[in-house]
Amino acid sequence: MEYPDIIYVKEGHIATITLNRPERLNAFSIDMIVSIQKASQDAAADAEIRVIVITGAGRGFCSGADLKAPPNLSGDFAGQALMQATRLPIITQDIDKPIIASINGPAIGWGFELALLCDIRIAAEDALLGDPHANYGVLDDNGGLFYLPRIVGWAKACELLFTGIPIQGKEAERVGLVNKAVPSDQLASATHELAEIIAGKPPLTVQLTKQAMRDGLTSDLKAVQNNAIILLRQLVASRGSNDGS
Repeated sequence: MEYPDIIYVKEGHIATITLNRPERLNAFSIDMIVSIQKASQDAAADAEIRVIVITGAGRGFCSGADLKAPPNLSGDFAGQALMQATRLPIITQDIDKPIIASINGPAIGWGFELALLCDIRIAAEDALLGDPHANYGVLDDNGGLFYLPRIVGWAKACELLFTGIPIQGKEAERVGLVNKAVPSDQLASATHELAEIIAGKPPLTVQLTKQAMRDGLTSDLKAVQNNAIILLRQLVASRGSNDGS
């Protein structure tokens, strides 16, 4: 299968999706959005894959929507780009395998929201992360409104979204927006090390843990506990197939 505007590689138990429009700081084209969707779904369906990594080629992670990309997104924004982009949060939410964002450069607008769709974020210390939607009289439409308050808390989410001012990787680590900020030349190795650690754990355990935590976001303690018992029984019954080898 062809994946325009991304590089999709599987190595061992890790699938890496690299946004590949470095001349545009990996700004979203419609082809790129569709490719991310298809590659994510392929990795989710591949029994050998246990972790998905998303990163960018060159100097940027993703600078947002490319309003200069053909077809003219400014002229057919709602009809094509918006329709495709708003499917991405639903697709990623249904993936039980861990998704790691390796933020190598600017993650702005839709790029910022793409990072929020991931379960874990590792950033270069000098990477800029922010959402300027408010600067243009529009609002987040790709999952940011759901995820950001849950990640950094209400007050910090308000500050980031109302002002549109980006922050660097180290500050993003301080406020809990990213798990870790590292020097840019260490980002790839730090991401790979974490992905390998997770990939070495019993895969069904990791996937059911993610599923249970996700369901718990919209549930209460009693329901979470009841669900945990059901999932524990499923894990006990699956011994032999749920190992880290």
